[in-house]
Amino acid sequence: MTANSNISGKVVVVTGASSGLGEATARHLAAKGARLVLAARRIDRLQALVAEIAAAGGQAVAVQTDVAVKAEVEAMIAAGVQAFGRVDVLVNNAGYMAIAPMSAAKTDEWDRMIDINIKGLLYGIAAALPVFERQGSGHFVNIASIGGRKVFSPGGAVYSGTKFAVQAISEGLRHEVGGRIRTTVISPGAVDSELKLGSSDPESRKSLDEFYKISIPAEAIARAIAYAVEQPADVDVNEIAIRPTAQDF
Repeated sequence: MTANSNISGKVVVVTGASSGLGEATARHLAAKGARLVLAARRIDRLQALVAEIAAAGGQAVAVQTDVAVKAEVEAMIAAGVQAFGRVDVLVNNAGYMAIAPMSAAKTDEWDRMIDINIKGLLYGIAAALPVFERQGSGHFVNIASIGGRKVFSPGGAVYSGTKFAVQAISEGLRHEVGGRIRTTVISPGAVDSELKLGSSDPESRKSLDEFYKISIPAEAIARAIAYAVEQPADVDVNEIAIRPTAQDF
C-alpha cells in the first residue's frame, strides 16, 4: 500500500463495488490509503473484496445496498459515518444499461435504468449532501457515460437519456454547492465491465459484443477517479471523458 497525501485517510463510498469500475476503483483507492465503504447488492463479493483490502493493510466495510431503494442508500452513508466518523467522497458508480430499439418497448428495462442511473444517483446525493455540509467538505464523483454526451443509437436512447440526466444533475449540483463541496463527472466509453451484459435484446447484445472488443480495462477509470480525488481542496475537476483510442464517438 502506498500513501497519497490527498487520498490517504479519506473515507470513500463506492456504489456498484462488487464488479467492474466500482471494484477496480475500490482496489486502486485502497492502495492509495483511502478508507472504503463498499456498496452493492452482492454482499458475498463485497465481503471478499473487503477481506482482500484488509489483507493488504487497508480498511474497508461492506454494505449490501440496492441504490434504487432510498432507505438502503441512506443506510449506506450512515454506515460510513458510523464506521469512520465521516464521509469524504461518494462515487455514484452503480449503473444499468439495457440496449434495445424503442420499438421493442422494454418498459421494465426503461424503469430499471431510470431507477438505478437517475434515482439511485439522486438518493446518493440526498443522503451524502447533509453530511458534506456539516463537515464543510465533500466530493461527489458521478459516473456518466460518453453516451451522455452523444446519444448511443440505435438502441441506446433511454440509456443515453439517463446519462444526459447525470450530466445535468451534476452541473446543477456543482453550481448549487460550490465552494467547499466538489463535483466531478466521469464519462467512460467502452470499458470492460458487466455493464454490457444488461441487454436482453438478442440483436443489440450481438452488436454490443462486437463494439466492446475495443474496450479498455476498468482500472483506467479508477485512475481517472483517483486523479480527481487527489487534487487539492481548492481544485475541482468537473469532468473527465475517457474512452478507447479506437472508439469513434
